[in-house]
Amino acid sequence: MKIIYILIGLFLSMHLTYGQKFLTKQGEISFLSETPIEDIKSENHQVLSVVDAKDGTIAIAILMKSFSFEKSLMQEHFNENYVESDKYPKATFKGKIEGVTADYVGEKEVVVKGDITIHGITKTISINAELVKTTENIALSGVFKITIADFNIEVPSVVANNIAETMDVTFLLDHSLYQ
Repeated sequence: MKIIYILIGLFLSMHLTYGQKFLTKQGEISFLSETPIEDIKSENHQVLSVVDAKDGTIAIAILMKSFSFEKSLMQEHFNENYVESDKYPKATFKGKIEGVTADYVGEKEVVVKGDITIHGITKTISINAELVKTTENIALSGVFKITIADFNIEVPSVVANNIAETMDVTFLLDHSLYQ
């Protein structure tokens, strides 16, 4: 519930006085760590995202404890040892989808630029994404890479060979018109 209030605050702080606003509370984000020893995949289907179609502004909030893993021990280590979910309960992204206007309808490749915050560290990123926009919906999908060291996530040497230094992050944010 707390994350909903945070996102509403982000939404209102965007000074959205005119334009179409789109919202999803069930966006999907997954990551994949591939190593010769082990592949680790996690999914999160509780991603909150708001888009203002007038100017392409986007805000995303992700509860770290909402990532699910195949093995419960992986989930425990992820939350307690790596991302420290009690100390850093969410990841966020604030940015802009370039080339989006309120009157655009269609499908196109776009660039999403902004600031991502994970584990208390903020980095500016640029992501290539696929945008599909109708009058009632904005779907945004893509894949990008993150390097865990960029976010001061420490991996103990005993499992360092099991966890990739760079991970693929896949997202699908299917926003509906907010009224």
